[in-house]
Amino acid sequence: MSQGMPHDVPSAARLVAAVRDFLESDVLPVVEGRIRFHTRVAVNVLGMVERELELGPAQHAAHLVRLDELGVASDAELAAAIREGLEGPDLVDALTAAVRDKLAVANPGYTTGPEA
Repeated sequence: MSQGMPHDVPSAARLVAAVRDFLESDVLPVVEGRIRFHTRVAVNVLGMVERELELGPAQHAAHLVRLDELGVASDAELAAAIREGLEGPDLVDALTAAVRDKLAVANPGYTTGPEA
C-alpha cells in the first residue's frame, strides 16, 4: 500500500490509462461507424480523466492562491466581485491562468499553438 493512500496499486490513474490504451490499441482499429466514433470519444474522455488526476491537485492549489490574491474565497465570490466592478490586470492574469489550467486538462493541444 502506498504511504498515506488507502488503495493498493494500480492507482486510479494507471487503471484509467490501461483502459484508454486498450480502447485505443485493441478496440479502435477493429470497429467502424458509430462504435468507432464512440470509442474515440471514450478515449478522449479517459485522457481528460488521466490529466485531471495528474494535474488537478496542483491546479486546485494554484487556483486557491489566485482567488486569495484577488481577495475572494471562492468562484462564487469572484463572480460577485466581478459583477460589482472588480477589474484590472491581476484579474485578467488570474482568469487567463484558470482557463489555461482547464485547457491543460480538456484539450492540451489547444494551448500549444503559436500564440500559447
